Amino acid sequence: MKTKLFEAIQIGGLQFRNRVIMAPMCMYSAKEDGLVTDWHITHYASRAVGGVGGVILEATAVTPDGRISAGDLGVWSDDHIDGLRRIADQVKAAGAKAGIQLAHAGRKSTTAKPPVAPSAIGFDDSYDHPHELTAEEIDVIKQQFVEAALRVEQAGYDFIELHGAHGYLINTFLSPLSNKRQDQYGGSMENRMRFLLEIIDAIQEKSDLSLWVRISAADHAPGGMTAADYIPLAEELLKRNIDLLDCSSGAVVANAVPEVYPGYQVPYAAEIKQATGIKTGAVGLITTATLAEEIIRSERADVILLARELLRQPYWVYHAAAELKDEVSLPKQYERAPIR
Repeated sequence: MKTKLFEAIQIGGLQFRNRVIMAPMCMYSAKEDGLVTDWHITHYASRAVGGVGGVILEATAVTPDGRISAGDLGVWSDDHIDGLRRIADQVKAAGAKAGIQLAHAGRKSTTAKPPVAPSAIGFDDSYDHPHELTAEEIDVIKQQFVEAALRVEQAGYDFIELHGAHGYLINTFLSPLSNKRQDQYGGSMENRMRFLLEIIDAIQEKSDLSLWVRISAADHAPGGMTAADYIPLAEELLKRNIDLLDCSSGAVVANAVPEVYPGYQVPYAAEIKQATGIKTGAVGLITTATLAEEIIRSERADVILLARELLRQPYWVYHAAAELKDEVSLPKQYERAPIR
């Protein structure tokens, strides 16, 4: 059968060989100073060899105080560029597009003393209590994102994903559960999305790299964000030529109770895509070829972001194509062992 999942797709100015993207997942394996190790190069290159259309590196911190853990990759210094370039070179040589997720952990940082947040509200007792950012400190962080983006461009990546999900800094500005500010960055949705949009505007002044954004499209808690609440943000992202909205969910508050089942986050990608026309990525308990194909064929999302399933099976693409009775090109080194 001729699938949609393994058709090439144009996203912004980039053509991906198929619609399977490796989602960013922290490996907790960087050196203490955030530098790339051989582990990262082997890990990411193997998924590109495995046939995915694109690879997004794990949450990569724009400042030492923005790390989720001491094992996070960093891009706050020019010292990080060479290692990151080695990953990008390997991924692109294997035929995939290379992306990187720029992140600031905010109140969930375990390295910052103290961590920072839009409001002085802790996630839970396992984290240090956060400091409420001043307007001047917000400006500094925006510039850190810009400088990180320019290093990413220098390292040869094709696109950047801004991490606006899972209770990290950008997400805590977006959600009314974590943002109680009374200034221009709090209150209305227009104000709560200002931080993210100003980061985007500042990056786009200096760089032409394709930009994606990851959101938590549902907070799974009373009074929290829903997919419908993200439609105004998606409309603003379209105005800024953001190429894809990656729709995850949860983790902004500790008492969230999502109902988890295969494809449980797909409706968020579908709702925002149908309301605005923005390209979306679906992620979350998508493990089978048939489910992935159905999501794409029914136009509920434009790409599938695989996470844990690619940890279990780096060559998922080849097995999925065989299951769907489609054909994808194997690396010439593997042609003697076709998967049927």
